[in-house]
Amino acid sequence: MHMMYSPDRIDPVILGHILGQHRELHAHLLAVRAALAEDEPPDAQRVGAVRTMLTGLRDYLKAHFEQEERGGFMEESIARMPRLSSAVQQVMADHPSLLAELDTLLETLAMCDTSLEAWDEATHGFAAFADHLIAHERNENAVVQEGYNEDLDLAD
Repeated sequence: MHMMYSPDRIDPVILGHILGQHRELHAHLLAVRAALAEDEPPDAQRVGAVRTMLTGLRDYLKAHFEQEERGGFMEESIARMPRLSSAVQQVMADHPSLLAELDTLLETLAMCDTSLEAWDEATHGFAAFADHLIAHERNENAVVQEGYNEDLDLAD
């Protein structure tokens, strides 16, 4: 059975791009987690390095969300499968709170705060954020996958 490419299918290139961005996000998460997990007590240089990583992660995430919001693949899923609408809206609704969590982390790790309390709070806060982001991505992938599979007539 050969399949013809139809212009209203989800573009595999777009799908691959999104999954690639998710891999990149995971690399950011692992880097921050590793930096927070080092045994040395936090000094100004280390706090600065983690803040820089968190800021980079936030910028990347914001751009990723903006691309999803206007990049249309989510809208495309809705246009072709209106029943996915609420799932897509749920995924989009996570964006502001995920960014707010990173903002809170950046406030917790204030520029010159090298206290163990702030460091522990940031470590726990980051672990919670990472869990939320991974759950968000899982939901997002499920929506895209469902749209994609249905598009290819692979749905059961």
